[in-house]
Amino acid sequence: MDQTTNPGLNSWIEVRKDSDFPVQNLPFGIFRRPGRQPSAATRIGSTVISLYALAEYSYLKDTGIDPEVFNKPVLNDFIALGKPIHRKVREHLSVLFSRDNPLLRDNVHLKREILFPSTEVEMMMPVKIGDYTDFYSSEQHARNLGTLFRDAAHALSPNWKYIPVAYHGRASSIMVSGTPVYRPKGQILPSKGSTPVFGPTKQLDFELEVAFITGKSTLLGDQITTAEAEDYIFGLVLFNDLSARDIQKWEYSPLGPFLGKDFGSILSPWIVTLDALEPFRVPGPPQHPHVLPYLSFEGNHHFDITLEAFLKLPGNFEYRISRTNYKNIYWNIVQQLAHQTANGCNINIGDVYASGTISGEEKDSFGSLMELTWGGTQPLKLNGMSERSFLEDHDTVTFRGYGGNNGLRIGFGKASVTILPAKE
Repeated sequence: MDQTTNPGLNSWIEVRKDSDFPVQNLPFGIFRRPGRQPSAATRIGSTVISLYALAEYSYLKDTGIDPEVFNKPVLNDFIALGKPIHRKVREHLSVLFSRDNPLLRDNVHLKREILFPSTEVEMMMPVKIGDYTDFYSSEQHARNLGTLFRDAAHALSPNWKYIPVAYHGRASSIMVSGTPVYRPKGQILPSKGSTPVFGPTKQLDFELEVAFITGKSTLLGDQITTAEAEDYIFGLVLFNDLSARDIQKWEYSPLGPFLGKDFGSILSPWIVTLDALEPFRVPGPPQHPHVLPYLSFEGNHHFDITLEAFLKLPGNFEYRISRTNYKNIYWNIVQQLAHQTANGCNINIGDVYASGTISGEEKDSFGSLMELTWGGTQPLKLNGMSERSFLEDHDTVTFRGYGGNNGLRIGFGKASVTILPAKE
């Protein structure tokens, strides 16, 4: 067992039992204190830990890392150091913050320079994103949308069981959790019309997803096998691919999503490493028909991660409207990356690869409002007076995700977004 994920470890930093960030997690992110420049951090419980300050005070000297690597507004340079270095840092942090280690625990002065309450810092975009691919990897979601957009007999396109279907979106419109998004405009075909109109979407939706972030680059022409793929994956985040369904429905044929997607997507600020998620590996669903050889794989590359979507109405309580699981995807992360590079497409450090909406078989495990309300025909009843078919202005959507077994819980924090009215 990797000792950094040993369920018996405890930290001298206080951690609530329901925290996403025990000492076994040690995610990576970028934070900013008031009046300071952004820099790299990790987190235990509700405490954000400055990696730059730790390195400056020589607490990470045995890793051989130049402290300036952590004094950057994104993690790309640190990620480029490679997995052996990432693991060495996590091992050092695990020891330093273990309950019985007095080295920093008893240094009251330095703790003030290194440790900060999460409520007193701002979390930033963790990486500079060069490219963004969004897959379509949940079979139940694909069947649901295929039924709504076409019909049940043709819900899955003929290629769906053979390739990890995806589209290439705009990295420039990906924002960190807490960034509001304006309601988008586009062409919409009225239900009883033959000519489109232009205006704000009336069917704004969320998509409950998980994304991986790449940790190595390749050259044009290189291919990554399923056996190699995890070596190229730095970690996972929660992801919300906001979608304007009415715009999407009109434009998606024949080339797929465009204005219905690229107006704003949200990711969680803490990147959780695959090492931290090791205890939650599970087998994936059987794949029939057999995949082509370049998509075959060995081992378990699915993860048992509970995913929840919450909706908060203006001046109201937060309602949990979906609960699903990351293990429900059909195409796993190594197949996704192997397919992305099968044609020789080059990848870069910090690229984002989202899973696509993740839906289970039961209605309350569907990962989008399009499915939960069945195209808006069955609105969600949120309380005695409110209901929702799609997102309205000033609604807030929040995703949470965590793995849990044997008393160990590893989570992602949250990915949250508030919808603003369309700009005039």
